[in-house]
Amino acid sequence: MIRIAELKLPLSQVQYHPENHTEFHPTEKLTQLAAERLGVTTQAIASLQVYKRSFDARKAELLAVYIADVALVDESQEAALLQRFAGDSHVNPTPDQRWTPIGQAPADLAERPVVVGFGPCGMFAALVLAQMGFKPIVLERGKTVRERTKDTWRLWRKRELTPESNVQFGEGGAGTFSDGKLYSQIKDPRHLGRKVLTEFVTYGAPPEILYAAHPHIGTFKLVKLVEGMREEIRRLGGEIRFEHRVTDVQIEGEGEQRQLVGLQVLNQATGESYSLPTHHAVMALGHSSRDTFVAFYERGVAMEAKPFSVGFRIEHPQSVIDRARWGKDAGHPLLGAADYKLVHHAKNGRAVYSFCMCPGGTVVAATSEPERVVTNGMSQYSRAERNANAGMVCAIDPTDYPRDAKSFAWAFDGKTYGVEDLPEGALHPLSGIVLQRQLETKAYLLGGRNYNAPGQLVGDFIEGKESAALGEVQPSYKPGITLVNLHHALPTYAIEAMREALPAFGKKIRGYDMKDAVLTGVETRTSSPVKIGRGADFQSDNTRGLYPAGEGASYAGGILSAGVDGIKVGEAVACAILGVAVPSSGSRGSGGAL
Repeated sequence: MIRIAELKLPLSQVQYHPENHTEFHPTEKLTQLAAERLGVTTQAIASLQVYKRSFDARKAELLAVYIADVALVDESQEAALLQRFAGDSHVNPTPDQRWTPIGQAPADLAERPVVVGFGPCGMFAALVLAQMGFKPIVLERGKTVRERTKDTWRLWRKRELTPESNVQFGEGGAGTFSDGKLYSQIKDPRHLGRKVLTEFVTYGAPPEILYAAHPHIGTFKLVKLVEGMREEIRRLGGEIRFEHRVTDVQIEGEGEQRQLVGLQVLNQATGESYSLPTHHAVMALGHSSRDTFVAFYERGVAMEAKPFSVGFRIEHPQSVIDRARWGKDAGHPLLGAADYKLVHHAKNGRAVYSFCMCPGGTVVAATSEPERVVTNGMSQYSRAERNANAGMVCAIDPTDYPRDAKSFAWAFDGKTYGVEDLPEGALHPLSGIVLQRQLETKAYLLGGRNYNAPGQLVGDFIEGKESAALGEVQPSYKPGITLVNLHHALPTYAIEAMREALPAFGKKIRGYDMKDAVLTGVETRTSSPVKIGRGADFQSDNTRGLYPAGEGASYAGGILSAGVDGIKVGEAVACAILGVAVPSSGSRGSGGAL
């Protein structure tokens, strides 16, 4: 087959039935465009299948833009056509996007691999291991997704935090309470992202995620999907232990001989602790597993502090964003709620950018630690809420993190972890956690010590004065917000850069810097504060058998990329057990397609 890009049609030629949320691709018109592009007749084309559909709003008339796969009646002509269009980036062979397992587990498997964490990364690591017959054991510190949802709502409605069951911890990971974005900018030569999307559709995701340029799924649909994948892993022989938290890693040997031999696990439901022997553990921790990061540090696992970003959530009326992005076509049911992506490089050298934009969504309480406040954004599949929200964050660097013993002792219950003995200018691997805890505690205090979040109107933020009353925009954060001067919530360099960025963003999206837009703080969990090093075989740089994976180890950023990393690491574990080479980035693997 031949893949053709940049086939464009006016929005008016795309049919959409809002009653049942069904889009009908204009196949006949696309076939005509494809035939013209290839220089053949429409009769020469046997079939056309839409691969991707996006929208281009840069011209007066909004266009639907397609990538389509075309099959010719006479397949023998395809090679000649591809040769004719060699060098044309818009005409290429349709790639084989099927996932093929690297092998099957031996019948006498001596030891089952372990997957720690059941977010997108751990879920796909466990799924591919199960599909290859390895019957993994999954340890998830949180509860099942439905129990977890009840605990999360308890914080939002009653101000009662469950530290092990919340937006950050539990089945489905942090992405369950998000917009459910299913796209990424990662390089994916093996098309593992297609494997992720296809599995999601199998377990209940809308089929449109396979062709929408920026697919999303929303929280409620993710719940059903997660449950379906869980049961498939079990059906294939996997075991999933909820409320089982890894408290320590057991390592033998020194230097190049360091080898993982087991995990210390706490059954949080019973209070009993046990040792789980294993020589292969996928550590798909998520970016908020601070206690596990500390345990790794104490056991000498190679890791380092890494950059992340801090800021606020910003809320506008969704209608303002729709008009700015879609113009006269705002409100068209096929377009839905508009999103945006912004960046500004401030005079003080800091970059300010939008993060995790949630069209038609809500700002949610996302803390996982008592007496701390963290914000995040969430949308349902419909994206039908009144406000648009996004993280508006400022990039920071490990050189910005605390390096004094007093700060470390405050953050880690009196322990300083040798920060006072570091050479001048050296960076401590745990220093990012210290800064996160400082900012989240400050937000808790500013909010009123009751899990309210501190908030401020954009106009007042720019002018540097405390907000007295809300205007047009009603904040969606639950339990609620307390109006303050957010100047005190973040480091001065971040506040200065964000004040400069808001008017600049207003020139890109009309109304972005409207005075009544609301800022809610703080956003600190944009990514992991540590990077846990790994080699080409996906094992820890200095501990064999330990497989750092996903967002927590800094190898993913979002649902799709975390799922892709989970597949890669699951394959790497299988390869180690089978004694075969890990697939290269361009390898198709071996064996039959799933």
